[in-house]
Amino acid sequence: MTRVALALAALLAGADPAVGQSPPPSTSAVATSHMLWEQLSGWFTAAASEVAESTYAFRPTPEVRSFGQLVGHVAGAQYLICGAAMGESPSPEHDIEKTKTTKADLVTALKASNEYCAKAYAQTDKAAQGQTKLFGETQTRLYALMLNATHDGEHYGNMVVYLRLNGIVPPSSRKQ
Repeated sequence: MTRVALALAALLAGADPAVGQSPPPSTSAVATSHMLWEQLSGWFTAAASEVAESTYAFRPTPEVRSFGQLVGHVAGAQYLICGAAMGESPSPEHDIEKTKTTKADLVTALKASNEYCAKAYAQTDKAAQGQTKLFGETQTRLYALMLNATHDGEHYGNMVVYLRLNGIVPPSSRKQ
């Protein structure tokens, strides 16, 4: 093949899909984990934003976190885990759960932690293959991204119970 033919073949291989067709979903590991995290953190943040201030003190049993503490825990953990996902030195979990008590402060902290994590989910797959320390273990940065999404999902599951016990339909169960 000539150079021109090779260049044309390379150009066509990267061409956009035909008009009216959706591009194929990304096969990037980071993009996939980002989609999962975005969905879970979106539901979690929507619920945290929508419930009444009085619900923030609710706890199903005395032994478990209140709704507000749950929001604070997720916000703080996101700083810790997403920091590791960006290859930063592990920092202790922010003390949001213990220092913020009002709905306004907790929702603000949660949204700020989401913005911080969005930076971690913006990295390339190559960067995500790098190593990081998390909970005393060496892991990939992708592992940290997946752990963050899983952790958010774990606590969204807790939140769903809290919402249902208060007669509230969770964001993930609402009809579109």
